[in-house]
Amino acid sequence: MKIGIVLQARMGSSRLPGKILKIIGNMSLLEHIFFRLKFLRHNATVVLATSNLPQNDIVEIFCRKNNIHCFRGSEDNVLERYYLCAKYYRFDHIVRLTADNPFPDIEEIDRLIDSHLEAGSDFANSFEALPVGVGAEIFTFDALEKSYCEGKKPHHIEHVNEYMLEHPEIFKTIILDVAENKKRPDIRLTVDTEEDYRKACYIVEQSKCKFITTEEAIRLCLEFA
Repeated sequence: MKIGIVLQARMGSSRLPGKILKIIGNMSLLEHIFFRLKFLRHNATVVLATSNLPQNDIVEIFCRKNNIHCFRGSEDNVLERYYLCAKYYRFDHIVRLTADNPFPDIEEIDRLIDSHLEAGSDFANSFEALPVGVGAEIFTFDALEKSYCEGKKPHHIEHVNEYMLEHPEIFKTIILDVAENKKRPDIRLTVDTEEDYRKACYIVEQSKCKFITTEEAIRLCLEFA
């Protein structure tokens, strides 16, 4: 059994161009994510999946410098990019992360993987209770392949998980429950706007620890507000 963590990343954000390499504290946004993934308990292969557009050459250079697997595919067909990436690396289970989220909850990703494997689910996620940008999802390769073959609408192609979310009758789905002090879906810990970026910088600058827990990020986010 091979678990992959596929991080989708591209430079061409419309609202905050180049955000994935913007500096937060003393590391780029991407570096924050890969630093946190080092604490994952599960043995997983991490791949950064970006597009073939020339503007993303710098992302591939970042991967080479940091000894990170890099896969390049379609800019617009993200579902295809994920499917071909998972097929190339022969992943049986794929954790999906996005590169605009500098504070993924690693403890909850481990719990999500455990729950997914124990339940034999096709698709599992931890989005509903955690702050925006902290949760993750995992799906089997078979579920991804079925989505790729049957999900032909524009939103299926753009968002990877939409076909699974729309068809719970096809995909055995579980939702991870989390501790009460992490249940703040009203809080944004993603970086999509300039204000989000300033908030992320504030959290990193005010934290006393290099590894910022979700609980601390929530507290500092409320201070920033």
